[in-house]
Amino acid sequence: MSYQHIFGPVPSRRLGISLGVDLVTHKICSLDCVYCECGKTTNLTLQRRAYVSFEAVKKELDHYWKHNEDPDYITFSGSGEPTLNQDLGRVIAYIKTQRPGIRVAVLTNSTLLNDPLIRQELALADLVVPSLDAVSKAIFIKLNRPCKDILVGDIIQGIQTFARQFTGKIWLEIFILPGINDTQEELGALKEVISSIDPEMVQLNTLDRPGTVSDIRPATMDELERVKEILNMDIIQIIARVTATKNTGRNRDMASAVLETIHRRPCTRDDLVAVLNADPAQMDTLLAALETQGRVEARQQARGVFYRTIK
Repeated sequence: MSYQHIFGPVPSRRLGISLGVDLVTHKICSLDCVYCECGKTTNLTLQRRAYVSFEAVKKELDHYWKHNEDPDYITFSGSGEPTLNQDLGRVIAYIKTQRPGIRVAVLTNSTLLNDPLIRQELALADLVVPSLDAVSKAIFIKLNRPCKDILVGDIIQGIQTFARQFTGKIWLEIFILPGINDTQEELGALKEVISSIDPEMVQLNTLDRPGTVSDIRPATMDELERVKEILNMDIIQIIARVTATKNTGRNRDMASAVLETIHRRPCTRDDLVAVLNADPAQMDTLLAALETQGRVEARQQARGVFYRTIK
C-alpha cells in the first residue's frame, strides 16, 4: 500500500523512531516562514477544514499497524500546520484507543492555540512542541510572514494558556536565524516569555535544509551557544542533526519511501541513507533513476545536493 498521509517511520532528532502523520496537503499553513524546509506556503489560511479526511488517515494507520512494528511516537507534522485540520482531535483519540502504548506528539506553529477547542483536542497528546521564534511584531512578520489577522501577542497568550492547562510535556522550539531574531533585545524579551510559559524544555533549532528565501543562513554552533548563554536557562537544548539510526523494522518499497520523505522535507543522499536505513550504493542508483524519470530534482545547497519531488 502506498501511503499518502503517513510517512516514515524515521529516526527523529527528538522523538526516537517516529511515524509521521500529515493532516494537510502541500502546502497549507497559517505562516509562510522564510526558513520552512517544506517550501513556500501556497494556501496561507486560518480556516479549519478536513483537508485530509479522518477515514483516509484511519485506513492508512490500520494498514501500517497490521504490517509493521509500533514506533516510539506518532507525530503530527508534515506539509503544513496540523491544527488546521478539524479532525485532529478525532485522529489523536483514535490512535489512543487503538494503540494506547504509542506516544503522540504534535508539532505546531502555535498560531491556533488561542482557540479553546484546539487546546481541548490537543489534551490527549503526550507531547506538544509549539514554536515561538519572535516576540516583537516586526521580527515576527519578517521571519514568520503570517496570515492576515495573526498577532504575535495572541500566539504568546495562546501558548501561555495552553501550558497552564496541558498535563503532558511541552517542548518550546525557537528557530534561530542570525541577524534576524538573535539580537540581545529580542532574546531578552524571549526569555521573559519563556519564563511565563515554563516549558519542560526549550529547543534551539536552525537551518538544516534550504529555506524559502536565499539570503538566510544557518546559525553556527558558536552562535547557538551565544543564544543559549543569553537565555541562561537550564532547560535550553541545542538540537543536533541525526547522525545514526537503527533498523525501523520497515518493510516498504524504497522508492515510495524516498518520495514520501523528500516530498515533505528535501534531503541529501546521506540524509536519506540515514533516515531510511538504506544501502548507500542502492540509494545512489535509486536517486539517479528517479531523476531520470523526472520524479525528483537535485539542487546544490551549502550542505550538499538536496533532492526534492517535482510538483
